[in-house]
Amino acid sequence: MKFADPKNDLAFKKIFGNTKHKKILISFLNSVLNFTGAKIIVDVELANPYQVPKIPELKETILDIYATNKEGVKFIVEMQRKDLGNFTKRSLFYTSKAYVEQLPKGNDYTKLKKVYFIGIVNFEIFSGENFISRHLIINQETAKQDLDDFEFTFIELPKFHKKLEELQTVLDKWIFFIKYAQDLTLIPKEYENLEEFKEAFEVAKQTSWDEEELKVYEYMALKEFDEINALKTAEQKGIQKGLEKGLQKGLEQGLEQGLEQGIVEGEKKAKEELAKKSLKQGLDLETISLITDLSIDEIKSLIE
Repeated sequence: MKFADPKNDLAFKKIFGNTKHKKILISFLNSVLNFTGAKIIVDVELANPYQVPKIPELKETILDIYATNKEGVKFIVEMQRKDLGNFTKRSLFYTSKAYVEQLPKGNDYTKLKKVYFIGIVNFEIFSGENFISRHLIINQETAKQDLDDFEFTFIELPKFHKKLEELQTVLDKWIFFIKYAQDLTLIPKEYENLEEFKEAFEVAKQTSWDEEELKVYEYMALKEFDEINALKTAEQKGIQKGLEKGLQKGLEQGLEQGLEQGIVEGEKKAKEELAKKSLKQGLDLETISLITDLSIDEIKSLIE
């Protein structure tokens, strides 16, 4: 049995953005945000539900979600496999955009609901060892969350190192699934009694995919592979060019420094020769010092 890689754009959206399998997304959101009690999400509505994209129209994997709970909040979920830079700024942009788009005509600001951003990235963006981090707008003086309409959660997959036998929470199991599902051939026993995970593995099973889905999936995987190789090639060329420039600059600086040192040493040698001749002619030390700009001690060392 072969499972698709959930980090692949198509696979991620097919698994988590599929209206036919809402319980997968609901379980994932509740576990990531640690929702309990009245905050527990019971239903979701996807603004951009899964459908097989046309290859020329491929875009980044972003899920725009309206959740049903007592708060009626909104969620943005993004999977980003490659580090394209400025991911944190992108998250601020998407969250702000989702917040503003809620505003109805008449500027009734009371209608605005909280927006949660969840970013799953296959690279490191923050210092520290925790694979999950939460970011809030905090009052610097009181350490309270007075402005609570924005909340950001980032999951850095490279920092997740737990093995199957170490998985304790539902969140652990979801992160393990996203990171390692493509390497598995069977549904692990740790997942057997959890319906949402059995469903997720079933959706990820490529034998149930149609030809068009497999075609787009492979295209995305190859496209990413080509982009990574192109980036590595560019880096190697940049390093080589930098070395060449550095070597050339070093040679130029070395020649310049050598020339300067040679001139200084030549001038000193000439002064010393003049001082020796002046000593032979019987001039006093003070006079020779004035003529040659050498110190009295330097002249005495020539005598010795």
